[in-house]
Amino acid sequence: MSEEAMDNAEPFSIKVRVYFEDTDAGGVVYNANYVKFIERARTEWLRHRGYEQRGMLDSGLGFVVSSLEIGFKRPARLDDELTVTCEVESLMSASVTFRQTVLNQKGELLVTAKARIACVDMKAMKPCLFPDNLKKVFAPDAV
Repeated sequence: MSEEAMDNAEPFSIKVRVYFEDTDAGGVVYNANYVKFIERARTEWLRHRGYEQRGMLDSGLGFVVSSLEIGFKRPARLDDELTVTCEVESLMSASVTFRQTVLNQKGELLVTAKARIACVDMKAMKPCLFPDNLKKVFAPDAV
């Protein structure tokens, strides 16, 4: 997929309900839980594209977060239904950067995130190149 096509495509999204366990004493989502929400969206994005992480682990490869930037704009609260988006911003030979957002049920932007994910050899715990089949998951026209 070309960068232009990626920019014009609707981002993948999942719904996440805010439960009591996600909040602090004031009923506001605790900041670290947004990391869980965006992680779930990336995992579901992969699954939606036909790729299960279990298969990757079985092959000796894994993902690690090499950097994560989060901007907090507005709080989410107990019982809110959130929309968490996920789209590829850039693909390198051994890493992929995702652009993500968290929106409330009114469509208001709550959180922005950029996550760089590296492919690693799980035995050596060192970066490695994405195999061609995985590159196609991230960008179908990349191979």
